Amino acid sequence: MQNDKIKIDIVSDVACPWCYVGKKRLEKAIQEWDGAEIEIEWHPFQLDPNIPKEGLDRDTYLTNKFGSVDGPLEMTKRLEESGKEEGINFNFGKKWLAVNTLPLHQLLHTAGEEGFKDALKERLMKAYFDENLHLNDVSVLSTIMAEYDWTSEKTEKILNDDSIAYTVKQEIAHYQHRGVNSVPFFIINDKFGISGAQPPAAFLEAFKQVAPLKIIATGESCDPSTGIC
Repeated sequence: MQNDKIKIDIVSDVACPWCYVGKKRLEKAIQEWDGAEIEIEWHPFQLDPNIPKEGLDRDTYLTNKFGSVDGPLEMTKRLEESGKEEGINFNFGKKWLAVNTLPLHQLLHTAGEEGFKDALKERLMKAYFDENLHLNDVSVLSTIMAEYDWTSEKTEKILNDDSIAYTVKQEIAHYQHRGVNSVPFFIINDKFGISGAQPPAAFLEAFKQVAPLKIIATGESCDPSTGIC
């Protein structure tokens, strides 16, 4: 039986600002799309798996990564402008803390099993980039997860579950082996790859390439499988 859905696998990291922009642009494209149903599946990626558990303050992180603070902060202006166009309030203030995102992907993995991964992805990105919440703090994460009726005990259990961490790392490795080395990366029907936060038009064009024919009228016909005319 033909699958009439369009499947989009999205490889991204919570700590990736362009992933946030790309998410919003994809959502715009989906709103404009008048065709086959679209199904989204999020997959993990870590831009920097070596960030320590205690995290790195903004200036230390930028200096370690780029050698200075001034240049990168100038670069964020473009991000802030792009964010505003998509309804995102990027806030790279002094309170911003770079964190190791593996625990966040563990929460997202379990949220996926319970059917609210997309909502949690949005919530964590907003917390990280807009609210400047410190997402390496278990109490902060427990407060966020309480919005989805999780107890603090459940949140802590998932954060400390090595088997979930292992599963997440294996999934990251799988997409790296497939050639995904930057994010966001969108895989459409396991056939087309779109790299980066492309405009909605790029997604719409890809949808057209993979979508089944939209039947607008039917009449008398012959079926080769049954021989009935």
